[in-house]
Amino acid sequence: MDVTDTMRERFVSVTSELLDEDHRLAVVLAEITMDGFRPARQRHPDRVINVGIREQLLIGVGGGLALTGLRPVVHTFASFLVERPFEQVKLDFGHQDTGGVLVSASASYDWPAGGFTHMAPGDVALLDTLDGWTVHVPGHPDEAEALLRHAYAAGDDKVYVRLSQLSNARPRPVGDLRFQTVRTGRAGVVVAVGPTLDEVLAATEGLDVTVLYAATVRPFDDAALRTAVGHAAPDVVLVEPYLAGTSAAAAGQALMEVPHRILPLGVGRAELRRYGTTGEHTAAHGLDAASLRQRVTGFLR
Repeated sequence: MDVTDTMRERFVSVTSELLDEDHRLAVVLAEITMDGFRPARQRHPDRVINVGIREQLLIGVGGGLALTGLRPVVHTFASFLVERPFEQVKLDFGHQDTGGVLVSASASYDWPAGGFTHMAPGDVALLDTLDGWTVHVPGHPDEAEALLRHAYAAGDDKVYVRLSQLSNARPRPVGDLRFQTVRTGRAGVVVAVGPTLDEVLAATEGLDVTVLYAATVRPFDDAALRTAVGHAAPDVVLVEPYLAGTSAAAAGQALMEVPHRILPLGVGRAELRRYGTTGEHTAAHGLDAASLRQRVTGFLR
């Protein structure tokens, strides 16, 4: 496949292909990305369902399909997939003890022109209040494809795949779902999640730090973080493309037997009321390479 495509485009192509191969797979949409799935809908009108702009129904239909034994793939923007119908996510998947794959697009600030209604930096933190969700945050379309395929084949598990317009320049192997060691150092450990990796690598160039890369953040890879801290100072920086501090508790739990410090970096809580560009939002939240370097070096001192 063309490596210049986006994660969302890869989602459409991979899912359309698998609809032909796996008769248990069903896709539920709420208008968003419907154009991309029109060919698949013509082939499988009973398994590509568009409920219109009714996000609570979107989740309810997905949960209902799961009760019939299908593997539902439920998709829209993150703000409409996790935040707006959160009660349905909690009840129709969690309380009913069914599984499915929630696939989001345009999460934290990927489409600034859409305004705050189309931003959901708190999506992963919100899902953290529920039990049993696997959360994938790919940093490249190739990673998105691998993680989507894994999610679709994951039995009846509850999986959230967080797609982004932002991407690292090249993919990393994500097949084993573990954190990967990208660099090693002694002064501390920086965990880069999904599409933040390139900025983190630029920010830490020449610094004596270990960089771990995470494309799957739930379950949190306790063992990888403990191993990294065992070979470096127990000072951990978390760089996440969503609400700052989302994984701080998970990291703290992993290191509960080790005296440590954690600097959680990510999207701030303050609403940025100018549309701007994604790059301007990245800088405003201190997630660009220059800002990250200043914050990381200040913390490690």
